[in-house]
Amino acid sequence: MSAYADATSCTPGGMLRFTLLGPGPDTVTVHDASDDRPLLTADVNCPVWTLTVPEDWPSSLYRAVFKSRSHEVYFVVRRPAGIPSAAILVSVPFATWQAYNRSGIPGESLYYAEEPTRAARVSFDRPGGGPPPERWEDGLLRWLGPAGYRVDYCSNLDLHADGTALLRGYRLLVVNGHDEYWSKEMRDAVESFTAAGGNVAYFAANTAFWQVRFEDGARTMVCYRDPVRDPVAALDPARTTVEWAAAPVHRPENTMTGVGYRHGAGAWGDFMDVMKDTDYTARFADHWVFAGTGLRDGDRFALGAVGYETDAALYQEVDGVPRITGGDGTPPSFVILATADLRHWRRYGQGGHATMGVFRLGAGTVFNAATVNWGNTLADGVVDRITRNVLDRLSAPPDPSRWDAIGPVPELTALVACEHAFWALTPDGTLLTRTACAQNLRWHPVLPAPSQDPPVCLAAPREAVGGMAIGLYAVTRRGRLLHREPVREPAPWQEIGTAPDGVLALASADGSLFAVTEDDRLRCLPLARLAVGDHAWPDAGDAEGALALTAAGGLLFAVDRNHRLRTRMPTTTQSAWTDLGPAGDRTVIAGYDGHLAGAGGDGLLRWRDIARA
Repeated sequence: MSAYADATSCTPGGMLRFTLLGPGPDTVTVHDASDDRPLLTADVNCPVWTLTVPEDWPSSLYRAVFKSRSHEVYFVVRRPAGIPSAAILVSVPFATWQAYNRSGIPGESLYYAEEPTRAARVSFDRPGGGPPPERWEDGLLRWLGPAGYRVDYCSNLDLHADGTALLRGYRLLVVNGHDEYWSKEMRDAVESFTAAGGNVAYFAANTAFWQVRFEDGARTMVCYRDPVRDPVAALDPARTTVEWAAAPVHRPENTMTGVGYRHGAGAWGDFMDVMKDTDYTARFADHWVFAGTGLRDGDRFALGAVGYETDAALYQEVDGVPRITGGDGTPPSFVILATADLRHWRRYGQGGHATMGVFRLGAGTVFNAATVNWGNTLADGVVDRITRNVLDRLSAPPDPSRWDAIGPVPELTALVACEHAFWALTPDGTLLTRTACAQNLRWHPVLPAPSQDPPVCLAAPREAVGGMAIGLYAVTRRGRLLHREPVREPAPWQEIGTAPDGVLALASADGSLFAVTEDDRLRCLPLARLAVGDHAWPDAGDAEGALALTAAGGLLFAVDRNHRLRTRMPTTTQSAWTDLGPAGDRTVIAGYDGHLAGAGGDGLLRWRDIARA
């Protein structure tokens, strides 16, 4: 005595057909599953009942309860493609629900994984396929409305059918709970979305672990789990239904989500309660994700959120700070925010780690909580705050004036990037360095301040030109021009020329050194002239109040005395400055890898995309 629907979603005004199994009439009540509100009650007769979805039903997850059959059927009311009613789209993992439907029954389910009687093909035209007893998705779905968030919903099969069109107009896609089974079409659509500037928040884990195919109008899901039995493996290897990271697909989920289950952890069956005693350790508490939480590095938080299954990225500890290695496909822009060492879980299912993080993917931003149980611990104030930070930031239009923290920094008088590292000078002339990336890495002293006439500003050419090598160029208080190799060994500064009086800031662009002087002029020294002993610095125009200077992407960038960011061409004669907006309290800046980095008085190194400047 049960029922099923002929689709996992429908638009307002559309029709959804339910097949009722077993004799006799019934009564159905349709509830909004996000808050249990009953919206419709009707008498139905076997074998079919057709629901015409009212035009005024909001996008949400719904539950049709058939009273006599004691059975529930879930479906989503989605917005028509290209007509969103909110900035956030929440995906419901119907594919994973169906994969677990009738687990352990020979030939009926994709589970259990090691049983030879597991099915390779399962149908949506059968009862079941709703949320599991643990209801990993429930907590977030019920929290969103009362928390003040207006969202739209879709079935993840909608991402398969035409995800590119569906995602158009949304700023943020939310993947929630346990979304393990993805088709190539689903993944292509989400990756195209982020490449174009869309954002994704994974309050989930075990995400996109298995590749599936959909057949029979997406009413049959195929997952052989091995390339030997799958007939497609020899014809179209990229669609073979194996783990995304495995041969012959070789497309680890980490490249899309930042983390993956291969290095994550799992506690199953009678051992699942171990997650109640598990939490995260904050590793980058100055990051915007943790704003307002009061956390400090090393604090424990989110007890119970790290649970059942987790995702992780390979990383190594560098001076007590975790940094991804990229050996598992995780993008180099991934910033580790929190970790949990779960290697002891090997006695419960699978040992590994949990790695919360955020990274840039194309023009978009991706956050990953890396655990299936995140949404069910939103009563925790820190979990609540982090979730709000992520939703608020990633669903809003980009803020071009925002500079994001990438780690602590001492007081600096100069900053430059060279050979994938940041180099800086402290007020006494001590030279420091750290790797140039978004992780909160520590600074290392390289060279102590000279006892006399220390350097006060820095520049570095992007490439060797005019016979001058790549390296660090500096000007001292007395106007000496210095050079040294960009190495961490304590190699001394070498004097190579002279500079104008009163240099405040230095930059290198287009084969030249540019200096801002105290008389508010921009002066230029082509390095080719320096190579032949010409130390003249011709006037290149008005500095317009510049106090900090750098070069990036073939342009000069400056912060002026009014805390405005400006740019101009690196010409040897007057060129107009363009105002790019507020620079905050930045007193030193450096260009690197499409970013402007800077530091001011808050003790943090921050950066922003040049493209958003």
